[in-house]
Amino acid sequence: MNKTENSKNVHEVYGDIALHVYSREEHTVSRQKISDNALKVLYRLHNAGYEAYLVGGGVRDLLLGEQPKDFDIATNATPEQIKTLFRNCRLIGRRFRLAHIMFGRDIIEVATFRGHHQEQEKNVSQQSKDGMLLRDNVYGSIDEDAERRDFSINAMYYNIGDYSIHDYAGGIEDLEDRIIRLIGEPEVRYREDPVRMLRATRFAAKLDFDIEEDTAAPIEELAPLLRDIPSARLYEESLKLLQAGCGLETYHLMREYNLFQQLFPIIAPHLTSDYASNTEQMLDLVLDATDQRIEEGKRVNPAFMFAAMLWYPMMEHAVKLMASQNLSDYDAVMEASNIILDEQVKSTAIPRRHTATIREIWQLQLRLPRRTGKRAYRLMELNKFRAGYDFLEMRGEIEGGEVAELASWWNTFQTAGRNMRQAMVNDLGGASTKSGNRRRRSPKSKKPKSSQ
Repeated sequence: MNKTENSKNVHEVYGDIALHVYSREEHTVSRQKISDNALKVLYRLHNAGYEAYLVGGGVRDLLLGEQPKDFDIATNATPEQIKTLFRNCRLIGRRFRLAHIMFGRDIIEVATFRGHHQEQEKNVSQQSKDGMLLRDNVYGSIDEDAERRDFSINAMYYNIGDYSIHDYAGGIEDLEDRIIRLIGEPEVRYREDPVRMLRATRFAAKLDFDIEEDTAAPIEELAPLLRDIPSARLYEESLKLLQAGCGLETYHLMREYNLFQQLFPIIAPHLTSDYASNTEQMLDLVLDATDQRIEEGKRVNPAFMFAAMLWYPMMEHAVKLMASQNLSDYDAVMEASNIILDEQVKSTAIPRRHTATIREIWQLQLRLPRRTGKRAYRLMELNKFRAGYDFLEMRGEIEGGEVAELASWWNTFQTAGRNMRQAMVNDLGGASTKSGNRRRRSPKSKKPKSSQ
């Protein structure tokens, strides 16, 4: 392939890239808003003679007046050269080598400028037959790196040398217009990395932006490409999508573009046009609750979210097992739990520590109705009781009836005093007369037998 053909392919994929440099006086990014550790890395690279830029979401968020969660850096130094500058450096990644500069728990990620994988002389990349990038250690210039970025609002570079911003794809203009626009030919870029479709919806929900028309057009049709993405990567993406503070809005966008169905194929048959199924009501409840907890600065547990999302598909399968194999409700739920979770991890590789917690939460739904004798007291001592109760309460909102009454009983029982708790247990259908509650007389209290 000659140079002209190479240039043509690059142009067709990435389109026109036009650099606009904004001087320090023309933008609002201040070093006071950049973390000290990120500045240390930027200045050390710069002082060693390398180019050093703050890039991506960090620049975007600073321009929007928000505090970035992460500060990522791009440079023309190779990973090995970066490692020689920083003793606290660790090189990671196979698909693309990255340098992590460790400052305790704070990690500054440094990437070498990426080049075009079409250029054979620099090619250390590998693509699948469908155009997906499998390995991408191709280094290049800052211009090429900008072309390789996904969205225009992520292709802005803050230069530590003169504090200017290099905007390669009209990112500042798109920030002002509040749109998510993919750089280059959308279908080709999505085929390179289908996760970009998920990122488009995540940024749109997070920033309250619209997805630009050409960027949105191919998503629904190309969404099944996500099935070829490793399940471990999709698990991490699912947390970014659903546990970043705007999970409910992201979920609705994902459904609109046929993306949610690819990550959770087990849930897909339960999705309706009017969002009225129990599964959909639970999705709204748990994602809204998750968003509220994040807003309040509380911790969230992925296991609870997945337990809620998968509960009704699991119960539907359990009912089928009870009918077809004559299993008890407990055995059917245990078997259905294994089947559903084994199937789900093929799409999103939920870690074993979380699947174990999911099973505990589900088991508690069968145990919480059994409250006679000392059972209620023992259940409250369990490590996962609170998660099980919180989930029961959500079920009560959806199902009403006995489930809502049971959730109300447990709500009262938790806050009641000792005597009231005992009275509540005794009132459970004549529990005091059952063998589990009956006090045995001690031998001393028995009447002596008559001698006559």
